[in-house]
Amino acid sequence: MGGLTPAELARIRGRLEAFAEDLFASLPRTDQRARGQCYLRGLMLDGRRKSIEPMAARLGEVHYQALHHFVAASPWDWRPVRRRLAEVLCGALSPTAWVVDDTGFPKDGSCSVGVQRQYSGTLGKTANCQLGVSVNAITEHASCPLDWRLFLPERWDEEAMATRRAVCHLPEGVHHRPKWQLVLDMLDELAGWQLHPPVLLADSGYGEVGEFRGGLDARQLPYLVEVRPTPAPTPSTCIPPLHRIRARGAVPGRATTTPHPH
Repeated sequence: MGGLTPAELARIRGRLEAFAEDLFASLPRTDQRARGQCYLRGLMLDGRRKSIEPMAARLGEVHYQALHHFVAASPWDWRPVRRRLAEVLCGALSPTAWVVDDTGFPKDGSCSVGVQRQYSGTLGKTANCQLGVSVNAITEHASCPLDWRLFLPERWDEEAMATRRAVCHLPEGVHHRPKWQLVLDMLDELAGWQLHPPVLLADSGYGEVGEFRGGLDARQLPYLVEVRPTPAPTPSTCIPPLHRIRARGAVPGRATTTPHPH
């Protein structure tokens, strides 16, 4: 992953500091807000590895322990920060649509939460990875995530995984939820922040799930989802009469237009 050179970052430092001040305004302590600002600078600096140790080395003035404490142990509530970020991004982009997406994060080991051998569209293969599910605001020229969740495979709920869950500090109440349900959870959270999609787009991994379409209908959200053509539909696989299959395989909900997701 690329980023900015120190000179490029220096040129926008004033804007970045103003953005960070707004983003982290909900944090109660001055030192937490300062470390949040440093963390943002570390993310933006050029360098493939975005974990704490290499970022702290690139930042120079930030002690590793201080940055690690902010990310891993400092008791601040991330929800107001996430809400403010979503509000700023929606305001800056004025998105034409929201898009559901999956992202794979390759991992070398087996200790990260939710990691296992699974298919990742990002990687184009089955690999040892984590999977993230996100809802993204898009225009013709830009996109950004508004909300996101880490997918926890069913295997992580098995009794044999208890030790691994404990090592990862995975809370007892966190369990597997299908990716389509994670999306509905995020849409509910965004609606609680007074953010609503102009139209929601999703590929067949979501569009072919009846419960997902039903959830969108229940929430009265406009959507356009993909459904792959089947040669001989049966009663168990037919799309409910509410939906009409278009020639390109899209199933419209209440959407009146067909924006392209890219």
